[in-house]
Amino acid sequence: MIALIEKAKNNEIDIIFLAIPIQQQSQLEQLTAKLADTTVSLYYIPTFFLTDLLHSRWGYIEEIPYLSLRETPFYGVDGTLKRLEDVIFGSLIVLIISIPMLIIAAVIRQTSKGPILFKQHRYGLNGEKIEVWKFRSMTVAEDGEDIPQAKQNDPRITQFGAFLRRTSLDELPQFINVVQGQMSIVGPRPHAVAHNEGYRKEIYGYMLRHKVKPGITGWAQINGWRGQTDTLEKMEKRVEHDMWYIKNWSILLDIKIIYLTIIHGFTHPNAY
Repeated sequence: MIALIEKAKNNEIDIIFLAIPIQQQSQLEQLTAKLADTTVSLYYIPTFFLTDLLHSRWGYIEEIPYLSLRETPFYGVDGTLKRLEDVIFGSLIVLIISIPMLIIAAVIRQTSKGPILFKQHRYGLNGEKIEVWKFRSMTVAEDGEDIPQAKQNDPRITQFGAFLRRTSLDELPQFINVVQGQMSIVGPRPHAVAHNEGYRKEIYGYMLRHKVKPGITGWAQINGWRGQTDTLEKMEKRVEHDMWYIKNWSILLDIKIIYLTIIHGFTHPNAY
């Protein structure tokens, strides 16, 4: 330690990175005080949760600095850009799909009994409940504490509903959710509240997906992690991709995901 300070005073060192554990605060304070008598550039590397930071940043409460460990990437300008993206693209898409949606609604009405839209409560931004819309593809409209996931050859799925689910056309009404502000075009896919409550107990960091609005498509979906999550590993991979998206978000990434969804994402062997 003494040798380090002497080298700094003798201009033999230009930059020092400190990685002293926060538990050794007194040693950290002594060292920084002694290095104040030098021209060295000093940086502190927090030694806690280094791989678990979610859009961390430094800020100040009056004159007291703090390091945020987990927060949404959509603050300030980025939040405005994200909302503009959703409003502009969402409104354009709603206009384009309005006629197909009317046709789908008519076919549902003619081929099975029940409502045209299936409305289910799911968790949105910051874990608040939202009502997500889909075209009804089943003979039931479950929204309770026990909701079995759809599986291959599920008897609840109608014949026309199977087509809608394979092509993801059942999710078209969610663009209305986007324009209304409950969802984004790109983001982690929302799950039923009952499924959320189960997975949050089994997967570390699961609820951090809700630091952003849920999306119609996402990084997990274009990488093949969609459809039934009949094993915990499948949901863990989905969450892993969702967290990567949140940590690496940009407008260009959203555009890439939208493009890949149009090219590859409407149909998938795991969608049923």
